[in-house]
Amino acid sequence: MRRLILFLASHGLVFAAGFALGIYLLPILTAPDNPDAAMLEARSQNARFEAAFTRDLAGSDFLHWGEGRVSLTDSQIVHMGALAPGPDYKLYLTTAFVEDEAGFEALKSDAALIGDVKTFGGFLLDIPEGVDITEYTTVVVWCESFGEFITAAKYR
Repeated sequence: MRRLILFLASHGLVFAAGFALGIYLLPILTAPDNPDAAMLEARSQNARFEAAFTRDLAGSDFLHWGEGRVSLTDSQIVHMGALAPGPDYKLYLTTAFVEDEAGFEALKSDAALIGDVKTFGGFLLDIPEGVDITEYTTVVVWCESFGEFITAAKYR
């Protein structure tokens, strides 16, 4: 009986570890190629606002972080840098700076959803029709599936 319990416990732990590793690695394996750095640089030339993602925010940790420059033009948001890989990332604009889950959840209903972030080595997203970037102050990357704060940058 003891042998059966040890067998089930050990195999259960290996299964759980494999499942967690799969959740982490699947977005990396299925992500499209990162945008070309020269193209990102060119698209950010006409930026109205700029900010920086940093790793030292209260809600960031070794699995949830972002770094690099964020540029906002009238029609696009350009990120040159890196994000921790993960599933179901969304880019939002908020009216106040947030740096953790609780802060973002308090503002999420008033936030503007810009789109899906599918690459982890920089991204380029079109600003949806009707979104005025001057009505917001902060860019937030959020993991929708797990309700996890990834990073944020205040641009004005």
